[in-house]
Amino acid sequence: MRLFFINIFNAIILGIAQGLTEFLPVSSSGHLVLLQKIFNIKENTLIFDVLLHVATLVPVLIIFRKKILNLIFKPFQKYNFYIILSTIPAAAVAFFFGSFIESLFTDPKLLWLAFFLTSILILFADNISKKNFNEKINFKKSLMIGLIQAIAIIPGISRSGSTLSSALLCKMKKKEAIEFVFLISIPAIVGAFILQAKKICLLEKYSLIFNTPIILGFLCAMLSGYLSIKFMINLIHSHKLKLFSYYLFIISFLISIDQFYFKIFF
Repeated sequence: MRLFFINIFNAIILGIAQGLTEFLPVSSSGHLVLLQKIFNIKENTLIFDVLLHVATLVPVLIIFRKKILNLIFKPFQKYNFYIILSTIPAAAVAFFFGSFIESLFTDPKLLWLAFFLTSILILFADNISKKNFNEKINFKKSLMIGLIQAIAIIPGISRSGSTLSSALLCKMKKKEAIEFVFLISIPAIVGAFILQAKKICLLEKYSLIFNTPIILGFLCAMLSGYLSIKFMINLIHSHKLKLFSYYLFIISFLISIDQFYFKIFF
């Protein structure tokens, strides 16, 4: 098995896009698929996508290090249970429907629809974010957020946007909602990496992973991911999520026009 060839320019752009969109409510996987279409990358890029997701895991570990260390040293607290519970639905979907999910990356016929649904979801989240709730995470809330995260495996459906919307719908406090949403990204990203680990190990002498374009893409995703998290934490309090809704609606419209009429990229 061989990882697709990617040049330095494409790797940097994809890395920056992954880092910025992983934590902003616009779907990182959807944007990676879109950019790969624009760059005319026809090979299966799922392994590279997973590596970029791993890169965005680093800033999460840095920014939320105190909370993470607390969870590690106190493993039997309820919060850990809630994180695990929120991870189970997505893990089940990835395990039983992995081939179908991969097909959505290679043949993104419904990408425009996924972006459109996300735009509606973000507009909904923006309206909810104007209210101040004070409820904490519990069994029902974590399960609901987990079910929504499972749906967000589909490229074009924003994981951060959908899970944040569901957390706010559950009347969680904004600070706790966004913290929980970011923390459950850790097992989700690690799980995706584990599923692809066997394929990565089969790559010839790892030479196609540890090359300049891949390393630069990884670093760009890591750095832009850090900035994205900081920006998103401030954004949730400013009630400007609707700007992303407008952006996604435009992207959805342009993709649908190209797919059904011009057929330049899709």
